Amino acid sequence: MFSLPLRDGARLRPLEIRHAEEFAAHLDRAREHIRPWVGPAFVTDSLDGARGTLSRYAERQAADGARLFGIWLDDGTLVGGVMFTSFDAASGSCEVGCWLEPAGEGRGLITPACAVLLDWAFTERGVHRAEWRCRADNERSAAVAKRLGMTLEGVRREAWPFRGTRYDAQIWAVLAPEWRSAGGAARTA
Repeated sequence: MFSLPLRDGARLRPLEIRHAEEFAAHLDRAREHIRPWVGPAFVTDSLDGARGTLSRYAERQAADGARLFGIWLDDGTLVGGVMFTSFDAASGSCEVGCWLEPAGEGRGLITPACAVLLDWAFTERGVHRAEWRCRADNERSAAVAKRLGMTLEGVRREAWPFRGTRYDAQIWAVLAPEWRSAGGAARTA
């Protein structure tokens, strides 16, 4: 399968069922750090749970839906990834997301990795609209959406439950003509 360079030796490649042990070890390092920001079904706590998450994404990809990609540092350590949390070519829309463990932060990996996904969705698959959703208090996630040229379209009030508190959620989006006119992935490299 493919492996694309990001920066500083980091690489983006598909995260597959065969990576279950590595993914489980990564989640052990990342779990508490990412838990407030990602869906609870993604943050598993066992090898079987990791295998289940990877299997769900594999099934969705086989049905031309959601897809999952890992980010590996040059030493071979999986530190996070990006994904299509939803992908619907027929309706021309998708949603992109990401996660990182602390060892992957501050390296400038997420924006170019997401740009690869968006470029593929817009140029290869003819998607018209890509969304990004995050908790309104997740400033780092909102900053990625801005760097990707997305527009904040709205806030879903108290739509994100976490540990007994409900948080507002932001919805960002970029349209294919906007992506192309801004230079697409070249702008984020």
